[in-house]
Amino acid sequence: MTNRTTGHQVTVVIGAQWGDEGKGKITDYFAEDCDYIVRFQGGDNAGHTVMVGKEVYKLHLIPSGVLYSKPISVIGNGVVVNPKTLLKEIDSLRKRGIKPKLKVSERAHVIMPYHIAMDEGLTGHQGKLAAGSTKRGIAPVYADKMYRHGIRMGDLLEPVILKEKLDKAYHFNKAVIEHVFHMKFEITLEEIYSEYLAFGERFKQYICDTELELYHAYKAGKIFLFEAAQGMSLDVDHGLYPHTTSSTTIAGHINAGSGTGYNDRRRIIGVVKAYLSRVGISPFPTELDGKQADFLREKGDEYGTTTGRPRRVGYLDLVQVRQAVRVNGLTELALTKADILSGFPDLRVCTAYDIDGKEVMEMPASLSKMRVAKPIYKTLDGWNDINSDQVNHLCNKGYDALPDTMKQYIDFIEKEVDCPVTIISLGRERNQTILR
Repeated sequence: MTNRTTGHQVTVVIGAQWGDEGKGKITDYFAEDCDYIVRFQGGDNAGHTVMVGKEVYKLHLIPSGVLYSKPISVIGNGVVVNPKTLLKEIDSLRKRGIKPKLKVSERAHVIMPYHIAMDEGLTGHQGKLAAGSTKRGIAPVYADKMYRHGIRMGDLLEPVILKEKLDKAYHFNKAVIEHVFHMKFEITLEEIYSEYLAFGERFKQYICDTELELYHAYKAGKIFLFEAAQGMSLDVDHGLYPHTTSSTTIAGHINAGSGTGYNDRRRIIGVVKAYLSRVGISPFPTELDGKQADFLREKGDEYGTTTGRPRRVGYLDLVQVRQAVRVNGLTELALTKADILSGFPDLRVCTAYDIDGKEVMEMPASLSKMRVAKPIYKTLDGWNDINSDQVNHLCNKGYDALPDTMKQYIDFIEKEVDCPVTIISLGRERNQTILR
C-alpha cells in the first residue's frame, strides 16, 4: 500500500465545522503509516466513530489510530481525562482483541465528580446562552485548571500531593454547587480521594512525560499524526461563542496541547462534511427542519457518538469553512459523506450571509448578527443515488470516475474557500476513500 503520509513528518486532522465531520475515519485512514497519533485537546465530550470491516468502534479519549498495531497513541497535556471513561475504553478494546499502545501525559487534567455536578448547574444557569453541554464536566475542569487548583494525571501517583490539591478543589467546587446552584453534592472528599488513588494504580503503566518522548521521537524522524476533537466553530476563541466547547480546537493549539514545538511546515487537513450537522444550541443559518431534516438525519445516521442525541442538520455553509481554512492555515480539505447527498436532484450551498441587508462573506464575532443571519445560497445540480457496490467501484477507479456533478460540487467548494479538496470519503469503511 502507498504511504499516505509521504513527505510529511507531521500531519494534522482538524474539524472544519461543528464537529461530527468524520475526523475519526480520516485519522484512521492515515494512522497506519504513522508512529505516533496524538490527541491534544478536549475530553470525553467528543466521540470518533471508526468502521473496520463490519466492526464499529466508538472512541472518546484514545486516538483513532489505536486500531492499528504500529502507532503509539498519546493523550496530550491539553486533554482533560475522565478516568472512568478511559478505563472503560481500554477494557472495551482489550475485550475485542486490541491491546492499546497508550501513553497519557502526566500534565493532563483530571475530571472529578464535582466537575460533572457543576456542569449540570452551569447548563441550567446559562439558559439560552448555554452550549448544549454533554454534561461531562468539561467546562468546570478547564475552569479549575485556570484557577490553578486542578488535579493532574501525575497527581494520582502522589498521594500527599493529591490530598493537598483535593482539599482546596473539593471544598471550592462543593461550595459553588451547593450555594450558587443550590444542588446537593453528597460524595465525600475521602471517597473521591480513595477512588482516584486507585485510578492512579490502574493508570501507572500509561502515565509519563509524553512531551519528552514526543521530542526525542521527532528528532529521530518518527512520523506524527495529530487528531483534534470537535470542530473549528466550537473553538472557545474563534468559534460561535458562547455556544462553543471549552478548549481550543484549532491547529495552532497543537504545540500548547502536546508540549511540542514542531514549527516545520505541516500538512493540515480540514475535515468537511458534504452537508452540515450540529449537536447543541446556537444559531444555525442553514438548518433544515421538518421532513427534509428527518430524511437527511436518518440517511446520514446523524446521532451524537457521545450522547446519542439527534443532530440538527442543514446545507453546507462555506462561510464557516472559509473561516476554518484561514484560522487553521489548512493545506487541504477532506470531504466526507458525499455519498449521503446522492439522490438529491439539486443541492444548496451557502456562500454568504445576509445580515440586515448586507452580504457578509466572513463569520461574524457578533452573536446578535449571527442570530439574524440568513443564508445566501447557490444551487448546484445533484447526482444520482449511489449504492454500496457503486461506492466500492468508484473508490477503486478513483476521482475521475465520480459523477460529473459531484466533481462540480467539489470544484465549487475549492474555489469558494481557496483550498483544495484532496480526499473524498464515500462511506464509513477504510477502503471507501479516494485520494486525488
